[in-house]
Amino acid sequence: MKNVIFAGVGGQGVILASKVLMEVARKRGLEVKESEVHGMAQRGGSVECNVRFGKEVFSPLIPKGGADYVVSLELLESMRKIDYLKKDAVLIVNREQINPAPVEIGAMEYPADIEEWLTGNFANTVVVDTTEALKEAGTKKALNIVMLGCLSKYLDFELGDWENAIKHLVNEKFLEQNLKAFTLGRELIKL
Repeated sequence: MKNVIFAGVGGQGVILASKVLMEVARKRGLEVKESEVHGMAQRGGSVECNVRFGKEVFSPLIPKGGADYVVSLELLESMRKIDYLKKDAVLIVNREQINPAPVEIGAMEYPADIEEWLTGNFANTVVVDTTEALKEAGTKKALNIVMLGCLSKYLDFELGDWENAIKHLVNEKFLEQNLKAFTLGRELIKL
């Protein structure tokens, strides 16, 4: 069984990314369970999706220390999920910083050393800079699909499975941008 956590803030497309992964796993005949936490998502609050897939899955919730992969669409959100990482888990983090409400109102400062701390404490941390990929894709709204492309390099699914799932779930109007974003995300990971 594989356990994947997607983390980000409202508006980043965390839920769509999880749904694409679920579709890929389901089409491969695996049992899939998912849990979503929206919080104050519409106001830029934390959003989390747990996706579990395998021959048998009994619960949608990933226990602490049980995640094989954490995909964080925002730097600070990765800190909220470190307790969920298995010893040999892969943490894929977008370098982007989005100020939470306490930082916006001046009550707190955004931590300056998150990236260094993560890479220093978790051997399998991969920090990606999605800026150029998003420019090339033509939209910042495809961040979720770029990050999904990053994750796809670690999972044993065929490229066509991913593309078919994206075609199934993404509005046709945005399909080409998202397929391009997925490919660009895959190119960010060098294995």
